[in-house]
Amino acid sequence: MNWTLEVVVVPVADVDRARAFYADRLGFAVDHDTEVSEDMRIVQLTPRGSGCSIVVGKGLSQMKPGSLQGLQLVVSDLRAARAQLVERGVEVGEIQIVGPSGLRPAEEGDDLNNQGFVFFSDPDGNGWAVQQITARG
Repeated sequence: MNWTLEVVVVPVADVDRARAFYADRLGFAVDHDTEVSEDMRIVQLTPRGSGCSIVVGKGLSQMKPGSLQGLQLVVSDLRAARAQLVERGVEVGEIQIVGPSGLRPAEEGDDLNNQGFVFFSDPDGNGWAVQQITARG
C-alpha cells in the first residue's frame, strides 16, 4: 500500500497576504480558495510539478503563525531557482553547501547536486529550504 503525503497545513496570520506570497512570489498554483464559514477559510496551493500541496487559511490549526520550519522544495537547477526567487522579490539567502562541517557558502565550481541549498521564510516566518537534486542515488 502506498502512503502519499498530499497536504501540509502552513500556519499564517493573514490569509490574503499568504496567498499572494505563495501564488505571486513563489508561483504556486491556487487549487481552490474556499470560505467554509465566517470562521473557516481554506486556500490550497501547489508548487508546480509537485504531488503535495500546502494549505493556508483560517480556523485550520492550533499552530502559531510562523512556527512551521523545515519545509523543503526540490529543484533541478538551484542557481536558476534562486535567481527566479530574487526576481520575484523573495528575500532568499545565498547558496549554501551542506557537508561534514555544516553549511558553507557555495563557490563557483561547486557541484550542487544533493548538497546545495537556499533558505527563505514566508511573511509569517515559516521556514523553507530549496535543495538541488538532479540525480538520486
